[in-house]
Amino acid sequence: MSKVLLKVENLKKYFPITGGIFSKKIGDVKAVDDVSFFVKRGETLGIVGESGCGKSTTGRMLMRLIEPTEGSVIFDGKELTELNDTEMRIIRKDVQMVYQDPYASLNPRHTVEQILEEPLIVHGMGDKQERRKRVKEMLEVVGLSGYHAKRYPHQFSGGQRQRIGIARALMTKPKLIIADEPVSALDVSIQSQVLNLLEDLQAEFGLTYIFIAHDLGVVKHISDRVGVMYLGRLVEITTSSKLYEHPLHPYTEALLGSVPIPDPTVSLDREILTGDLPNPADPPQGCAFHTRCKKCMDICKIERPQLAEIEPDHYAACHLYEQSI
Repeated sequence: MSKVLLKVENLKKYFPITGGIFSKKIGDVKAVDDVSFFVKRGETLGIVGESGCGKSTTGRMLMRLIEPTEGSVIFDGKELTELNDTEMRIIRKDVQMVYQDPYASLNPRHTVEQILEEPLIVHGMGDKQERRKRVKEMLEVVGLSGYHAKRYPHQFSGGQRQRIGIARALMTKPKLIIADEPVSALDVSIQSQVLNLLEDLQAEFGLTYIFIAHDLGVVKHISDRVGVMYLGRLVEITTSSKLYEHPLHPYTEALLGSVPIPDPTVSLDREILTGDLPNPADPPQGCAFHTRCKKCMDICKIERPQLAEIEPDHYAACHLYEQSI
């Protein structure tokens, strides 16, 4: 087994709800509620789920862009939740992020050279000549040209802008890249190009990825292991092949059933997921998914299932399997 690079334990993020004349706290939005996982060096962990399930909040907490309410984040042997701002800034050299929207994540007033040079300046890496050389190298690595450095973001297409965002993440030679829905804002024809680029870069630089997405087809293409989130909790986590061939959790089955198949002649008996995501400020008692689950039992309405190893390296949080554990 490869050495674990990142270990997350019991991570929580509660956003307070205030009301009344004096803005007193009247409750919490449980955006992330007791999430635990690990990522091994050189692998890609996909995190999937519906909008509002807490996957992007989880990614931002790993970099301390959002402060966790509770829990532990151990990166390369260091407990990130205990570091001060200066120490955390040093760690961010090794943990970088690729953002969802390539239109919003690049400063429109800066040239590409200024955008890519900034991480090196912040971390005191190299002199001006070395930084410019690194900028041109990284542009070529992501499939652009050195002469693009003098242009502004508005002069590029969406796919090219995301390549610039990836180049920026690579500037400091990170160990871990958190990709927060990096292809969801792109045209389908461009998505595969960006995914192939990320895979090539992983092989070339020995990168480790956390790939956050809502599209199961995209996650299958790039991930070694996949974690499925629902209402702030991990409900299933296993290897990509096991998840797609033999899902254990009813929510995962419903998600896989929603993936479109581009063949009108194929007739599928799909389980259609009905109902809306419950309010994270007032989650259901017991299993959070029981309000939409066709396999719901009485215990599901009362007791919250714990994430447990049902099969070798296949974890699920579901009362259906408790007799087999």
